[in-house]
Amino acid sequence: MEKLCNFNQGFIIVHLLLFSSLLSFTNPTPSPTQDEQSQIISRFQEYLRINTSQPSPDYKKSTQFILSLAESLSLETQVIEFVQGKPLVILKWPGSDLSLPSILLNSHTDVVPSESSKWDYHPFGAHIDENGNIFARGSQDMKCVGMQYMEAVRRLKASGFQPKRSLYLSFVPDEEIGGHDGLEKLAQSDVFKNMNVDIILDEGLASPNENYRLFYGERTPWWLVIKATGAPGHGAKLYDNSAMENLFKSIESIRRFRASQFDLVKAGLKGEGEVISVNMAFLKAGTPSPTPSEAEAGFDIRIPPTVNAESLEKRIAEEWAPASRNMSFEVEQVKQFSLRKKWHSFKQKGSTQDYWGRPLITATDRSNPWWALLVEAIKKANGKIGKPEIFPAATDSRYFRQQGLRAIGFSPMANTPVLLHDHNEFLNQAEYLKGIDVYESIIKAYTSYIPPGRDNLSRDEL
Repeated sequence: MEKLCNFNQGFIIVHLLLFSSLLSFTNPTPSPTQDEQSQIISRFQEYLRINTSQPSPDYKKSTQFILSLAESLSLETQVIEFVQGKPLVILKWPGSDLSLPSILLNSHTDVVPSESSKWDYHPFGAHIDENGNIFARGSQDMKCVGMQYMEAVRRLKASGFQPKRSLYLSFVPDEEIGGHDGLEKLAQSDVFKNMNVDIILDEGLASPNENYRLFYGERTPWWLVIKATGAPGHGAKLYDNSAMENLFKSIESIRRFRASQFDLVKAGLKGEGEVISVNMAFLKAGTPSPTPSEAEAGFDIRIPPTVNAESLEKRIAEEWAPASRNMSFEVEQVKQFSLRKKWHSFKQKGSTQDYWGRPLITATDRSNPWWALLVEAIKKANGKIGKPEIFPAATDSRYFRQQGLRAIGFSPMANTPVLLHDHNEFLNQAEYLKGIDVYESIIKAYTSYIPPGRDNLSRDEL
């Protein structure tokens, strides 16, 4: 009888746990009151008013702010400095089943510089105009998302929700200058390895229409410098193969290639992130003579992960900077080699493949359950979704994808002009509040997910 009694008690406990879990996942969180909405917007404004613009971000103040919010939410906190003065803040909401891989929501704390004279309102004033638009540097890129994570957690905790998987929130420095002293070091650390992360959400882009944008990959930056040399001569003399003449031939070749890529976008055949973009960044001559012996031009190139990078490298060497025209080039840092006694160095040449030679993309098909869960969670929060995209620029997500991890870029901003890095960056407060609803739905779905074939209850609960 004693054994039977214990079994019955255990049976009842199991069903109570199942019922409690079901309620926590299905019960909608009450909509915030007007006063609660005002507090939410006020906290967002407080974060926006902290000047974390490069090259001198106030990381001390932003870290204190984030830690104070974490304390109010009873989240576990950790501050790491892989490089002195550049703190990473990691927050944790422990799940009930620690054997399950965790979820990471990432955001960066730094923002790009701004020209105050070009703004209608101070870039760190977080002014709200009569239409409810919040003007501030970082309102789109990406302090909004970091705060939406926090507010969604606040709402879920208040509702009594308990995640099965652990949820991490990371606030990292220096994304706007490459992330080398921030997330790149975190992604390669034992700290990150011990977090046991299975899926990462990071920044996306605003959408001018009603559809949210989801990004499964991003373009890799190459910073190309082409140098031409030639014999100097009198400015009144006509002669062949001057440095400027050789360089102009390369510029024209690059211009034609750029136009061919741009035409694909204009015709609607490809998205912006699916083509190779090339933009000239500078043009200069090395000597003050009328016909300089050296001239060079710099280009910002962005390469989709679906493109054969070797073919572009060959195009640069054979068409854009051929040694036969006394040309040389650099794309800096990653590798160095010589060709026909000309120097070629790769100073900032990101890879389009992970460490196993696979394209740096996250699957959007059935092989990736996190994609389907994300789509369903957004729809459940009354959001609409456009076609999956490749992010046109570079984000910290690349450091995760290089390790073969799944990372998705998403910033819930619909009906909003894309103004990151632009003057008068803003986000409407109604759109910001709606994004919190979306992330509440996502966090609930992600942290409750149990893969097929596994019991719905963890060993600890049983």
